[in-house]
Order: sequence, then structure tokens, then C-alpha cells
Amino acid sequence: MKFPPSFLDEIRARLPMSEVAGQVVRLKKAGREWKGLSPFNAEKTPSFHVNDQKGAFFDFSAGKNGDIFRFVMETQGLSFPEAVEKLAGMAGLPMPVETPEAQAQERRRATALEALEMAADFFERQLRAPAGARARAYLAERGLDDKAREKFRLGFSPVEKFALRDYLAGKGCSVETMIEAGLLTHGPEISVPYDFFRDRLMFPICDRSGRVIAFGGRALARDIQPKYKNSSETGLFHKGANLYNLHNARKAAHERGTVVAVEGYVDVISLDAAGFPNAVAGLGTALTPGQCELLWKMAEEPILCFDGDRAGRKAAFRALETALPLIAPGRSLRFALLPEGEDPDDLARAGGREAVQSVFDAAKPLVEMLFQREVEAQPLDTPERRAGLERRLREAAGQISDETLRRHYFDDLRERLRQLFGRARPEGGFSRGGRFNRDANARAPLAVSSALLRTSLFSAPREAPAPRENLILALLLNHPGLVARHAEDIARLEFAGAAGARLRDALLGVAEPDHSPHELRDLLAARGFAAQIEALARDATISTLWCARPDAHEDDADYSLRQALTLHRKQGELNKELRRAETLLVQDPSEANNAILADIRAQLSALEGVEATIEGFGLRSGREEKAV
Repeated sequence: MKFPPSFLDEIRARLPMSEVAGQVVRLKKAGREWKGLSPFNAEKTPSFHVNDQKGAFFDFSAGKNGDIFRFVMETQGLSFPEAVEKLAGMAGLPMPVETPEAQAQERRRATALEALEMAADFFERQLRAPAGARARAYLAERGLDDKAREKFRLGFSPVEKFALRDYLAGKGCSVETMIEAGLLTHGPEISVPYDFFRDRLMFPICDRSGRVIAFGGRALARDIQPKYKNSSETGLFHKGANLYNLHNARKAAHERGTVVAVEGYVDVISLDAAGFPNAVAGLGTALTPGQCELLWKMAEEPILCFDGDRAGRKAAFRALETALPLIAPGRSLRFALLPEGEDPDDLARAGGREAVQSVFDAAKPLVEMLFQREVEAQPLDTPERRAGLERRLREAAGQISDETLRRHYFDDLRERLRQLFGRARPEGGFSRGGRFNRDANARAPLAVSSALLRTSLFSAPREAPAPRENLILALLLNHPGLVARHAEDIARLEFAGAAGARLRDALLGVAEPDHSPHELRDLLAARGFAAQIEALARDATISTLWCARPDAHEDDADYSLRQALTLHRKQGELNKELRRAETLLVQDPSEANNAILADIRAQLSALEGVEATIEGFGLRSGREEKAV
């Protein structure tokens, strides 16, 4: 069977070489490549290399190389059709059906590509002709020379309504093919289709293989709107799934370890001229998930470069919103904001390579842009607005699908909030302890008596019920394998109540990894803990938590236990600090010591609201249940 080139390209686009090879070879990251032991020869020193940007493997010990199809054929002894079928299944693509209709569609696709290539050649020659004088003058004004024009195949579409149509017709191209390629304007009310682009500077848009699949056109006359327009969506061209200059930037991005995404075609060309060939641009749309995937195939942390004005920041924030649910370890973004009123083209021409590089070096991580977006959203001059900021940050970070990364985002944003509110000073700001203070200098130090310190205003009851301790005990009772795994941490816990400490000690003494929850409960009941275990089972708070149930996945229970242990240790440390701060305040009732005490109390209050579960908890258990 002969496979359409577009089908094979789609498989390559969906399956990185490292993913395919990683099923056979244990790969380790080595710079911008992967390496491992040869699957063809026995060896001790890795000579097998994988390059995702090139979509190829290189085995220097066996003298073999190729793409994903060649790798599967060589390692599994399959024919080419068999390798295609296997990889199509991995990519989630149905095998093409060799019908007359499918063959006709592929022929139309190939013919449309030929028409687009002829159109690109026509536009190039028009730019060099007398009719292209205005376009050449514009390029000269933007500092783009003949070398740039040739590399990016810039062109010019004449003013005449049928110039391109008549040229292609003379080459044997049908009107239907021109329409399928997006080169003509047509419709029910248009009796004679005419050229889609007229009187515009032309930018060919290529696929990852360098084939022309569409065009972008910039109007040269001031009264023509829109100033920029792209080809309409066709069977070959989807704006959200492509990037301008992708075919040229792939190699440069691999060599430099990063890729830069800007907003305009001219920006890309100017950056290339300034020594940044790893630049791409969107196609007149906000960043899409498909474009994120293309960027991540070239670099782990692409740089998105935006103008430094208000519109540029808004565009950056929109891109951030698109990327948040998609990021993961090894898949993030950085944001470079240009000086006010400048775009990459301006900066490259005015300051050269050094000025551009300094902007890229100062690119902000995604978490910083997220924090900046929410802080700028509204004033923070009231408790309600500050609470709104915390809620927005929590909701935004909650979109991150990777559990570990989401947890680190919560930690990072919490620290940024602490610093933001901790640094603010009167008038009308937060003091170190988090208290609103209109005029700190006008107030005398607050004297606090030892009697007042013992009231509920300052001291929480130290023998109060401890739901987190109950959760820890329930997790251990229902998942005995966790006892040995965390024995040292469990043994060091300081329990508020003697009963909880005794049950903890008994668990450490009798629990074995191969015990079932029922067996462990029987052993403990024989030692006099039946009533306490029954009380834990009736605890309404614990019973609502999936992680504490015996049928929860042990990975979920383990994660929740580790979080609960961390919170419990932190609470114990804060309580010790609280007692020291209370004593210090009695000895020296100053504003500074009062602020320290209030800060510790605020941290304890925050801990009281933290649950030992996380968003998305129970996904492992849920997946297993559905699979049964």
C-alpha cells in the first residue's frame, strides 16, 4: 500500500523519536539529545543517540540511523507497512483507506501544493519587477536586504484582480485547485473568483518540511484593511497548528536550546538578520495549544516575546492562560517583554544583537507572569481584594494538570504572597505581622499582659481535638504498608493527645507491609484499641476523605500521608515559636515583638485551613475502578 505523505508526516509530528525509541532503549537526557545503549549490539558505553528535533536516531556502534519508521523496522523486524500500522496506532490515527475517493483527495492535495509553490514563485518575481517597487522600498525602510528577501522568499501580489489567477491558469492549474489552495476569493455571490491577495507584500507560510501551504500578506496602501491577512483555512493550512518560519527555526532551536516566538513576520526576519535564526511567529491568532506543542518539540522553555505596551502584556496574559493546563516538568514558557513602544524589529535595528539578547536573558518564568497578571488585575487596598487575589491565584494554578508541578506552583505563589504582603508598609499597607496599620508611627507600643496572652485571642487550646492526627492514624490503619515506609517520621510525631500517641506506638509495633487492614485491626483490637478504632471509623470528617478509605489507591494514601506529616511537623514547630514569642512579648511589649507574634498566629491560622488532600486527588483510584 502506498501511504499519503501527509499521513506519514502526521505520524512523525505526533510521535517524538525519543518516545518511540524509549520503548526499546532506556534513554537518558544528554544535553539536547537522548542517549542509551545500542539496541543492535551489546555494549557498555552508550553509542545510541536520539534527536527529537531532527526526528532521527543514530547508532554509531551499528552504523545505523533513520526516523521512527526505520527504527521500528530495524528493532522489530517489521516491513514498512507493518511499521506504519504500528506507529499509527501509537499516534491514535486510523489507517488510511485506499479508496478511489482517498486517492482523489491525495491527488488534489498534491496539486494544491504545486499551485502554492507556483504562486510563491510568481510573487517572488513580481517583487523583483517594476510593479514591486513600493514593496521593495518598504523592505529597505525596515532594513531587510536582498539576502533576507531570498531566504524567506518574500514576494508581492499585484493590484490587478486576476493577475495570479491568469498566471496559474496559463500553467494548467484549474480554478478548483486555486480555490482549494486558498488563492482565490469565491462564494455564491461571486460570479468570477478573483485573487485573494492583491497589492500586498507576501510572506510564504511553510509546513515543517518547508513546503508552501499558505501566505500572509501585508497591505502597502494605508487605506486597505486589514493591514495583515492570512490565507483562509484549507485542507493544507490550519492557523492554530502552524508557526511562521517553523521549518527554518527547528535546526537553530535545537542548536541553541531554545526558540523565540514573536508576534509578526517582519519581527522574525529582523531577528534572523540580527543573529537569531531560532525565531518563529504566530499566524495572526493568539497562542493555541497546537502551537504550544510545536514550540515544546523544539525547546523545553520557549521564550514568548511581546511588545512592552499594554496590548503586549494582554497578549502575554492570554498566552499564559492557554499554556497553564498544558505545562509539566520539561514543558513551560518564559516571557520577554520589550521596552515600551518597541517591537523586536525596532530593538534589533536600534541596539543590535546585544540589545535583543539582554531582553531574552531577562525573560520571566511563567509563574512570575501569572503572579503579575493577578496583582495587576485590581487594587489590593482592602482585605476583600487581597482575598480575591489569593483566590484567583489558587484557581489559576489549579488548572495545572501535573500534580507535582501544581503543588510547587501553590508553594511558590504562597511565598510570593507572603513577600508581597510582608513588604508592604503604611500608609494603608500591611505591617510585618499582616495587620492593617494606617499610621504605625502615631501608635504607642501595645502592652500585653500575661493574663491576656492566655485568652483565646492569643492562645489556641493546646489539648483541642486534632483532626489531622486522626487522619494520619486512619491512613495507617487502612494502608498498613505505609507504616514501615514512614516509620521514622511517624515515631517522631508529637501527638496532642495521649490516646493518639498510644495507638501510634501500637501501630509501629505490630503492623507489617503484608497485613490487610482487617488483620491489622484485629491485632490492635486484641491489645485494647477496639473502641478507639471504632471512634475513628465514625469520625465524620475522616469518612468523607477518599484517601483514608481502605479501597483508595495506596499512592493516593501515601501522598496524603506525606502531606499530613509535613503539615503536622510545621504546626508543631510554629507552636514552639508561638510559646517563645508569647514569653518575649511579656518581657518586652514592643510593636516589633507584637508583630512577630501576630505573624506566627497568622501562619498557624493558615495551616488550620489546609487539608491533607489536593485537587485531583483520587485520580489513580478512579482510573483503576473504571478499568475493572
